[in-house]
Amino acid sequence: MHCVAFMRNVNQGQRGHPSTADILAGFADAGCPDARTFQSNGTVVFDSDRPAEVVATAEEAIAARSGHAREILWTSMHSATEVVHKHGATPEPRRFEFTLHRGAVIDSHDADATAVAAEHRCAIVDAGRGWALVRNDVPGEGHATPVLERLTGKRATSRGLPTLIRLVTRFGA
Repeated sequence: MHCVAFMRNVNQGQRGHPSTADILAGFADAGCPDARTFQSNGTVVFDSDRPAEVVATAEEAIAARSGHAREILWTSMHSATEVVHKHGATPEPRRFEFTLHRGAVIDSHDADATAVAAEHRCAIVDAGRGWALVRNDVPGEGHATPVLERLTGKRATSRGLPTLIRLVTRFGA
């Protein structure tokens, strides 16, 4: 399966963050020697029939190699591609964030979810297993991660829709 992983809070090449070499070596240790990084934000494209195991092993390997533990969340490239096909032509892509999380599917029409998002000046516009697409009220602001973490009680990490569009254009299924 063609997959994409998002590492939380990574700025490759900066002090206190795993390096690109550490990330790629960690994925190689996890059985994915052909993994590729995308941009410098901890986004990794890889192929595996057991992506959850790969990500768990890569997390440990990257922490051991770099001394910097970071959580990694993943989804299929197919899911990312579907989001881009459905929402990529929006006139204001900078207002949108694609967020991976470890919780259940978020019901974008649920009153509690709507209220939490509104408190953070955003709205959940689409969701699937382990992901949500959030529209921020103000272009360039990012509220998806804290909203999804509050709703699920679990960690989340986001990438802007323009980044997701570039990712799918380059590596999509």
